[in-house]
Amino acid sequence: MSTQVHDGGELGTPAAPDGGGRWLAPGVPILAGTVAVVSILTGALMAAVAVAGHAFTPWVSAGPLSPGLVGAAMLGVSPGLLLVGRATRWEEVRTLMLPTAVVLLGLLTVSLVNGGRLYLVHGGSIVLVLFSLGWVGVLALLALGALICLLLQYLTPVTPVRERTVPIPGWAKPFLALLGSSWFGIGAGLLGVPGFWGALLPWRVDRADAQALGVWALALGVGVLGGLVEDDLARLRPALLSLPGVAVVAGVLLGSRAGEVHWASGPGVSLIAMLAGLLASGGIGYRLLSRRTTGPNAQAGEASPGGPAEPARPDGPVGSARSNGPVESARPDGPVESARPNGPVESARPDGPVESARPNGPVGPARPGGPVGAPGGNG
Repeated sequence: MSTQVHDGGELGTPAAPDGGGRWLAPGVPILAGTVAVVSILTGALMAAVAVAGHAFTPWVSAGPLSPGLVGAAMLGVSPGLLLVGRATRWEEVRTLMLPTAVVLLGLLTVSLVNGGRLYLVHGGSIVLVLFSLGWVGVLALLALGALICLLLQYLTPVTPVRERTVPIPGWAKPFLALLGSSWFGIGAGLLGVPGFWGALLPWRVDRADAQALGVWALALGVGVLGGLVEDDLARLRPALLSLPGVAVVAGVLLGSRAGEVHWASGPGVSLIAMLAGLLASGGIGYRLLSRRTTGPNAQAGEASPGGPAEPARPDGPVGSARSNGPVESARPDGPVESARPNGPVESARPDGPVESARPNGPVGPARPGGPVGAPGGNG
């Protein structure tokens, strides 16, 4: 991008992107990359131990499935977080970074509210005690970093976003509204009334498990509904990659522990539908975005840099006579050719030979004092 005047005369990037919105604050990609690395390491460990039938969690849990699902969600969003560094505008990543901030602040709050259940306080194996200590400390640092990054991000200059590049299809909006509301509703219920809503889950949970799962469900609802408000697939690329990631990893974990889930119950069927909705919305959205940005219609309306450019003629159709130029014969089937400096000259020159008239074209005006060949008085 060429340098432009910024902030009263200094050369640098413009105050806001050309298409509107905000420039991405430098701290946001750093935060996203850090959260991605922590999520890959911690989430993979929690999910893998849960597949083996054990609970690796910072608090005392009712079983391996709930902490395993928390780890699966952490692992599933990591590819989208790693994609944040390629973005240049805040609008391209906010549907993923805002839910990420919800997760960081929410899990820290749940850990502190249920502090008596933490292995750091409750006691247990030295490995789980150290993991509990690291869990709270790392979450506190990341949550603080998220608040600082969001504050700096919203202090950057902003201009209205001019247009949507790839709008969400109309037929998909009711589906996304239902999916986002479902995740948001169950997440709010698990957070606010974990005793009631936790009993509706198709496996056994306790208070801390229910609230931790509620944080992730709430964040997924915020992400889906935020994408619906954004209404531009071109600004949802990281989120579109994270949604199917969560669905796939969670599905693998649930399949490995299928005996612990009451699949025939209403909550079990609803869980399958909601995970399938995440997979479908992310996969179909990414497919539509790829087709619109790489298909033949993506180049429509763009001028070819090496192609011929036909000048605009405001006073008449192509082939009409010009007031100050020679009259050219009309050619019904051929394109209008521009004059070439080294080609044959059609207009009469004062000192050169006059070309013979074309069979189908009009003869130029007679000049009384012209050269030989012109029908003048001195020929």
